Amino acid sequence: MLTTTYMPGAPNWLDLGSPDLDASCAFYSAVLGWEFHSAGPDAGGYGFFLLDGNTVAGLGPLTEEGAGASWTVYFHTPDADATAKIVEEAGGTTRVPPMDVFAYGRMAGFTDPTGADFAVWQPRETNGLEAVNTPGALSWTELYTIDATAAGEFYRSVFSWQATDMEMGGGLTYSVLRPSGTGEEAAHGGLMQLPQENLDAGSRSEWHPYFEVRDCDATAAIAVEAGATVLIPPADAEGIGRLAMFLDPFGAPFAIIKSAMT
Repeated sequence: MLTTTYMPGAPNWLDLGSPDLDASCAFYSAVLGWEFHSAGPDAGGYGFFLLDGNTVAGLGPLTEEGAGASWTVYFHTPDADATAKIVEEAGGTTRVPPMDVFAYGRMAGFTDPTGADFAVWQPRETNGLEAVNTPGALSWTELYTIDATAAGEFYRSVFSWQATDMEMGGGLTYSVLRPSGTGEEAAHGGLMQLPQENLDAGSRSEWHPYFEVRDCDATAAIAVEAGATVLIPPADAEGIGRLAMFLDPFGAPFAIIKSAMT
């Protein structure tokens, strides 16, 4: 379960890169009730999505050549520079070298050996997201990967994550991830091998967020009306909740869930 008491390896930030900030603001405002607040004239268009006054995500323009709209999950690190070295030693690559973000903290962006992008956040003035696990906020992170074995080994090397494997049928395994030294209650995400039909269709490795909602079906209908493309229609997952997955109007994947425990 995500909390705002962040520990090394836990998700502590999330942001969206978009080719049209105004349109993305309008979409996520309609679907999740967010408001956008600019970080100021020196932030290059970057700003924060707020819900009930709490920061739940970031939003900024695309900055990398050839990049498409996407959500980036950040994981807590006490030392972004040291993590960058570990990432490269473990076979990952650095997309954005460690850099200070004003006085807020220090970040770096990477690509894992299977092609999935992710980032790290070293807190200073800003610890991380101010709300998680409540309706409209981040509640889970998930990696679909072209090579679950390689991805699992990589993230264990970088973050020392612990994993609990669950058989899903059809020869697929879902690994539930949590920070080192914690119990099952601290799980923050999952890792899953892409099925062969997805690989054949050209799917690539990617992290995507789940946002908690009060009503999965109602929110799904709003998302479609606002321009989303349905990847997985609302469906029940026993013991987990009711969930659905989409591409936003610019192609960024995200999911929603009405958790069984809420």
